[in-house]
Amino acid sequence: MSKADLLFIENCSDILSGVWDTDQSVRPRWEDGTPAHTVKKFGIINRYDLSAEFPALTLRRTAFKSCIDEILWIWQKKSNNINELGSKIWNQWADENGSIGKAYGYQLGIKHRYSEGLFDQVDRVLYDLNHNPASRRIITNIYNHADLYEMGLYPCAYSLTLNVTQGKLNGILNQRSQDFLVANNWNVCQYAVLLHMFAQVSGLKAGELIHVIADAHIYDRHVPLVKELITKMPLPAPKLHINPDVSDFYKFKADDFALENYETHEFKIKIPVAV
Repeated sequence: MSKADLLFIENCSDILSGVWDTDQSVRPRWEDGTPAHTVKKFGIINRYDLSAEFPALTLRRTAFKSCIDEILWIWQKKSNNINELGSKIWNQWADENGSIGKAYGYQLGIKHRYSEGLFDQVDRVLYDLNHNPASRRIITNIYNHADLYEMGLYPCAYSLTLNVTQGKLNGILNQRSQDFLVANNWNVCQYAVLLHMFAQVSGLKAGELIHVIADAHIYDRHVPLVKELITKMPLPAPKLHINPDVSDFYKFKADDFALENYETHEFKIKIPVAV
């Protein structure tokens, strides 16, 4: 059975027994204007062995192609405009021109000067993986305080630290906040794929993804959905297929990725999203 499911069930149980924020005034609102309160666990750390299985949830289907589309939008296109994104998940944070401001892909695309030359954050990662794989400085960070006031949404998953050990590429993803039902496995799948991408174009194997979540929360209207979901029995994890012919990070396309034997439980309930 999928280890990602087991971690998800364990995490949800921990969060549900956590602390409610009903004693505070909160920013998020439901579509009807009602404050969206949460129950939370502060500080969750999950480890996913990508060499053993791909961590897609089977308790309910994760929209894999949309995950890929967004991670390519951020890390490959380095875009901050929703007109270059296939899904509508960023629409509520975009302006009339489709921009989400100086957020996400915009930050990754800013060039910085290093002793070896001028790089943006993605190109610096690619350079180090190929030239300095023993480096303990392979880090990206998009939580730029100088630009926060010009972002449609402050970055949630904001920092990635990479490390090469015995030919395997390992990563630590830091996330300040997570709507657990909506976004947990979405983010896990995205960064698992990203590690596989970086590994493939650098002659490495994907190793371990460590996911650190500061404020892991479940919204009040999601509680009954989560309680129902975690009663289901996990199914076997799918296998990730990546086009083996791609050797350039910027040549990957959404169609180069597929989940083989991805079986999930049925979950047709539309999940409300607080904004």
